[in-house]
Amino acid sequence: MTEEQTAPARRPGSIAVTALMGAVAGTALAAGRGAVTVAVSAVAGAGAVAGADLVARARQRPGEIPALWSRIVASVALAAPLGWLLGLLIARPPLVGLVSGAVVGLLGLRPQKVLLGPVVGLVVGWALAAGWPGVPAAVVAAAAVLVFRCLSALVFRDPQVSLLAEQADARLLPFVVPLTSSTRYVGTGYVRELAAAVGGHYTPDAPDVGIVSSLDELTGPGFDPAAVDPLVREFYEHTTRFSLDIVPRWRAWVRPGYLLYRNLVARPLGQANVPMNQRETQRGVRSRIDTVSTDRGGPISRRGWIRSFADTDEPIYVGIYTTYRHQDRGYVSVGFPLPRASFTATLAPDNRPYGGLVLASVGTTDQPGHYLTVVDEPTGRLTVAAVHGFRERLDVYLEQGELRAEHAFWLFGFPFLVLEYRMRRKSAT
Repeated sequence: MTEEQTAPARRPGSIAVTALMGAVAGTALAAGRGAVTVAVSAVAGAGAVAGADLVARARQRPGEIPALWSRIVASVALAAPLGWLLGLLIARPPLVGLVSGAVVGLLGLRPQKVLLGPVVGLVVGWALAAGWPGVPAAVVAAAAVLVFRCLSALVFRDPQVSLLAEQADARLLPFVVPLTSSTRYVGTGYVRELAAAVGGHYTPDAPDVGIVSSLDELTGPGFDPAAVDPLVREFYEHTTRFSLDIVPRWRAWVRPGYLLYRNLVARPLGQANVPMNQRETQRGVRSRIDTVSTDRGGPISRRGWIRSFADTDEPIYVGIYTTYRHQDRGYVSVGFPLPRASFTATLAPDNRPYGGLVLASVGTTDQPGHYLTVVDEPTGRLTVAAVHGFRERLDVYLEQGELRAEHAFWLFGFPFLVLEYRMRRKSAT
């Protein structure tokens, strides 16, 4: 990608926003010390935060996010007014530090950071209270966030998210499926809406189609389609011939967070609503593939594998399956549409012993992985971040003549979910 295609965008008004953020932080830090002191602190805060942002963006290279030090400055500026508000409710500095550390730890997402945040905040609050009687709550919160961000940068050196491209041409990013939802609800009717948007022919619940047209499209080093068992090949090329039974195996540590995500995000969004337990799957899971083609009977251009609960048609997930070749290898990309954005899982194929197949988001090339994409609707250009902290592996195999699969997921290196599948041919009618 060229520098012109991925150059960081200079958004009008960004300087004003950062200056305002700094002014509010300065005001919070100097609150209660007189009008002159507050005014001077507000001006100094505005200049410091806006200046840091200007320097960071001037030094920012294509495909990079702003420098870590500038992001730390911004987070400290946001923490100061939060601390001031906490000070109205909590008088003790250690408790202010504890809450501030817990908040910044949660924003770090990684489980280790979630645990580290409140510990750091509590220690910083206690130390400041011991050495500075009457320390302002805004100072405690800002210091807790500063210490946490610096410490976590030293301890956790592997980035969990990195910016790959900003305002880039979609043709330069073949590993991304840049299909978005035009509404806040994705739902099981997404492929129909997509067909209307692109002017294609829509076929609901298409008969005798697969999530890929042919496994031969994935030929490359490490994967020979001829070595795949015929039943495994049939499942991928004629997925609608099979019914699926799903057994979700959630790790205990992720259940509370997933319950919040499911009720606050997944269900209102109509996307990525994985069953919580086997009891839910006993409601029945409907699996179908909706397609979009250039015209009636023409080649299929989009394949949407839709799984929903059979009794209500509430979506479990809506995935758009595509294949592409890069250099001498083939890959499977699954795009999950989101409002004005998409999440893509690009998987590399590999042979499994005894005719099985493996699709994994980690491979020997730079293509497989998970990508969060924001689409600029007027231009169609993409801003893409690689989500390194999320990984998955799908193993499809035969066990005593029965087709089975295990779909395992990791978050920040911790396993959190395994979906166990049993695939059976539907009864002939």
